[in-house]
Amino acid sequence: MIPTYNALDKFGDGRPTYGGYSNTIVANEDFTVHIPEKLNLAAAAPLLCAGITTYSPLKHWKIGKGHKVAVLGLGGLGHMAVKFAVALGADVTVLSTSPKKETDANRLGAQHFVVTSDAAQVEKVKDSFDCIVDTVAAEHDLNFYLSLLGLNGTLICVGIPVEGIHLNGPLEAFTLIGGRKSIVGSQCGSIAEIQEMLDFCAEHDIVADIELIDIKDIHAAYDRMLKGDVKYRFVIDMATL
Repeated sequence: MIPTYNALDKFGDGRPTYGGYSNTIVANEDFTVHIPEKLNLAAAAPLLCAGITTYSPLKHWKIGKGHKVAVLGLGGLGHMAVKFAVALGADVTVLSTSPKKETDANRLGAQHFVVTSDAAQVEKVKDSFDCIVDTVAAEHDLNFYLSLLGLNGTLICVGIPVEGIHLNGPLEAFTLIGGRKSIVGSQCGSIAEIQEMLDFCAEHDIVADIELIDIKDIHAAYDRMLKGDVKYRFVIDMATL
């Protein structure tokens, strides 16, 4: 794998890769994908990151009709996980600390919404989910979310907390063992799977929710991103560079 930025091109001249900030990119066709014509290019751009990050684990763990899926966190990754899980036929619940996100969760197609600080709501969904897609990049207690998984349930970590994965005390072994539960991780997908995802998006009219910005607004956008004030991805109009 050669990351698209901050890496050295092993197949070219060895120079650093600059990714989306490049004026031009020359690549072997084996490393490229075709974006279907019906997809808006700006809204399709985040599919190559947040899209495949959430599509790949859902496909790997064969999520589909009859599965109860929870998406933890409704941000850049979470909103894509909701769209994909719904399109795959799953029964989808959004888990969030913010009651304000319920309207968006419903708009994105989620059938249920649970405020994780509400004990009564949490009690109703304990031991119930086949999988939880954990998109949160902040500190949070995995023991709490393991208790929401049903028998053979899987907690899929795709968010990357800066301080690492947190447990409120030791991992509760009986919760893990008694329910034959799993904690797994997933990062991205292959070129072939990215193409599969893009074709799936074209078939189901799925793109990322974005705000298209000029390059001159990048600093303001960065400050807003730190505050979580974006729905749900900023995309730079490179014509303004």
